[in-house]
Amino acid sequence: MGENQIIKIFNGKIITPDKIIDGGTILIQSNRIEAISNGNIEVANCIEIDAQGKFISPGFIDIHVHGGGGHDFMDGNENAFLKIAETHAKFGTTSMLPTTLTSTKEAMLQILGVYENANRNNDKGAQFLGMHLEGPYISMNQKGAQDPRYIRDPLPEEYEEILSKFSCIRRWSAAPELKGAIEFGKYVKSKGVLPALAHTDAVYDEVIQAFENGYTLATHLYSAMSGVTRRNSFRFAGVVESAFIIDDMDVEIIADGVHLPAPLLKLVYKIKGADRTALITDAIRPAGTNVSESILGSIDNGLKVIIEDGVAKLPDRTAFAGSIATADRLVRSMINLAEVPLEDAIKMISATPARILGVLDKKGTLTVGKDADIIIFDKNINVSMTMINGKIIYQNSN
Repeated sequence: MGENQIIKIFNGKIITPDKIIDGGTILIQSNRIEAISNGNIEVANCIEIDAQGKFISPGFIDIHVHGGGGHDFMDGNENAFLKIAETHAKFGTTSMLPTTLTSTKEAMLQILGVYENANRNNDKGAQFLGMHLEGPYISMNQKGAQDPRYIRDPLPEEYEEILSKFSCIRRWSAAPELKGAIEFGKYVKSKGVLPALAHTDAVYDEVIQAFENGYTLATHLYSAMSGVTRRNSFRFAGVVESAFIIDDMDVEIIADGVHLPAPLLKLVYKIKGADRTALITDAIRPAGTNVSESILGSIDNGLKVIIEDGVAKLPDRTAFAGSIATADRLVRSMINLAEVPLEDAIKMISATPARILGVLDKKGTLTVGKDADIIIFDKNINVSMTMINGKIIYQNSN
């Protein structure tokens, strides 16, 4: 199709920021949304896509994802990046932040080096919006499935070197109570990188200090972070309670229905709402596959995990080892388990993550002038079409 060829998507329920338009039409030209109507728009010589009464939605934005389709970003090669993006696009993800695990400085540098080429050649999958570094500056006590061999306090000579070499880093998750972590947060924020609270044992006063110094997002709320803590006779609010108390703190949740059961999904939605809650997959290698065993992290030296109950676990079953969710499952969980309206579930995986990343002017809603990142799905959130920047990269006629 030509650069200026008009694409017309019609006969669908368009999920806009304000309402759902039944029987609506969207026109796309030059990779952008050109027009949105509550009825048909007559256009000559256009490519027509009949939505067949299904929902027409903004594409899903996953700001925390490690892998999928049998690949992990820690594999450190371009093919892994491209295959992960391609896998998640089939389930409605149009943009993502490739995410690392705690590792050596050399491994981080190598993976960041792969990103640039992979980003240039990524024309069949979810768009990359920059890298998310998760660790290595995290709490040993809250390591979860992260490799303890590489956990360390923030080292200025290390993170300053990494940030000086790569401009693709968009977000960096760390434990703010560690020695040097506040200085780290200030520094990365000064470089345009979002510091996020993660794998942390912080208490309220430490979270307040972190928030005031740039840590405005809580990484996978409830997972690998402190709740109410007792020290001798006294109780202290942990990161979870602090995130609830601080109105302007954004949170992300692994809404696969396993990491957080229905009551906790409902609680997060009730307190933080759709405007402050982003849905993430936190998906690892087996997402989008049907395997019973897999590897967390690099294919060469990662950790063996088992897949059961719809989640990855450590082999001894002492902890979850990552999600196997795709983005469509998150939306289904919020609707069916948390009883959230469809419009809010979609906001939590489109407009809210777009705002958190500072790209709401281009992505996150179906609005005239924004990028044509559009998906079509049925009432059960089964995706039948994924379009990124006006290009159809996935289509299923079922």
